[in-house]
Amino acid sequence: MSAAFTSRALLCGCALFTLSGCLMVGPEYHAPKPWSPAHYADHTAGAPDSIVSEMKADSHWWQIFHDPELTSLEDRLVNQNLSFRLATANLAQSRAQLIMAGAERFPALSATGSYQRSQYSTKQLQEIIGHVAGGIAKSEGGSIGSTVGPMLQDAAGGANIPLLNQWRSAIDATYEIDLWGRVAHQYDAAKADLQATDEERRSVLIAQQADMAHGYMSLRGDQQRLKILRDNIKVLTQIATIAQDRYRGGLVTELDVDSAQARLHDTQGQEAQLEQAVAQEENALALLLGAPPESLNAELEKNAGVPVVPPVVPVGLPSELAHRRPDIREAEARLRGAVAEVGEATADFYPKVTINADFGFQTLSFRDLGFWNARAWNVGPSISLPIFQGGRLYGQLELKKYAQKAAAISYQQTVIKAWHDVDNALIAYRDEQLHRQGLQNAVNDNSKALMLAQSQYRSGLTNYLNVLNAQAQLQSAQLDLANSDATLATNLTRLYNALGGGWEDALPDSRDVAKAQLASATPGP
Repeated sequence: MSAAFTSRALLCGCALFTLSGCLMVGPEYHAPKPWSPAHYADHTAGAPDSIVSEMKADSHWWQIFHDPELTSLEDRLVNQNLSFRLATANLAQSRAQLIMAGAERFPALSATGSYQRSQYSTKQLQEIIGHVAGGIAKSEGGSIGSTVGPMLQDAAGGANIPLLNQWRSAIDATYEIDLWGRVAHQYDAAKADLQATDEERRSVLIAQQADMAHGYMSLRGDQQRLKILRDNIKVLTQIATIAQDRYRGGLVTELDVDSAQARLHDTQGQEAQLEQAVAQEENALALLLGAPPESLNAELEKNAGVPVVPPVVPVGLPSELAHRRPDIREAEARLRGAVAEVGEATADFYPKVTINADFGFQTLSFRDLGFWNARAWNVGPSISLPIFQGGRLYGQLELKKYAQKAAAISYQQTVIKAWHDVDNALIAYRDEQLHRQGLQNAVNDNSKALMLAQSQYRSGLTNYLNVLNAQAQLQSAQLDLANSDATLATNLTRLYNALGGGWEDALPDSRDVAKAQLASATPGP
């Protein structure tokens, strides 16, 4: 290959590379502007206990409850939750897809080697020798001589036709000149898909963290209610004993005894129902950690009690919602990827320019394969232009355009839903505080009423029905208060989930998580 030809090839390559990407076709992506309601209401006004602060929240938001068991469960969830591990595997797949899409931006090189043993037909050999002989005769200005003559005679007679051995080694190269941005759009779509998968993984983690906190609060609430029921069973047992003693003494009728027994048995039935609920909630937490049923029962039965909600809850600025919620960032990434796919489909209508080249050695003898005079090469561009595809390219472009519209609508829907989630969570959190304050007052009043009724009953100033009514009202108020404590803590977890969790800037690296998962992986039960 001459120096002049090489220079021209390099100049042409540089020119084509300069044009590559400068003629990109298709729409240009413009990031949507963050949206928030024009007049966002302050739903924390009038809250009697905990207030919402715009201070920046810790990414480990569950630590505000100061519950060591909850913190331990949340810390283990990152490495043990199966849904998050699945999302991590999906993220690894998206990274591999990005590597595959990015590979088309570079030339493809491959080394080849081949050996072929063949025998020509008599007719084909006659034609080859005839062409060679004609060339020799013209160049020498005479007859073909005694060298080619015998070969023609052997070929005509079909005898002594040699077997040919062909050896070849070469390096092949191919490169697509991305004049219209098809490869660039394809790579942008892969990057957007990677980001969307990453945000989806983040959403999974935040949701699983919220589910863990929600399930833990529900469990502690039911354990608290179960403790209240068991304490009431002790009281009811004592009241039933007093009623029996008074009946034996002729001071009351058998109705008082039957009423006390009925109340006791009813409470024991509620105790059995709550025990079932507690067992199911313990199994639900074990499932979140990818553990077998009943594997967490021993540690979850310790230190029972609903975590106390702190007086001040830092949640950050709701106006920054679009930057914190991973589902909004995922929807935006899907939209950017859809725009890139429209550009890729548009570029398919334009000519595709590819440069192919190879350089190597060809010989009929293996021992001559490495000699310089056995070299062979070829280089040149190829251009393909779609003329008729039966409407396939048009249909593909229309498909991508409508997919872009769908992604834009999905983004808008996600943003609206996010603000609804925040609004509903703030309302629920505020109103539950008001509800809890009323229940606390009711428990205090019913406790005084029961003490007074029991005192009057022992003195014979009232009948047993008043004692039962007072005890039933106190038990109901205590159960409602315990349920409200769990609901208040649960509503706080929902608020953090609606606001995007702790809106941390980074998650555990996928490779580190994968290594930890492989290290701790054990066969399932």
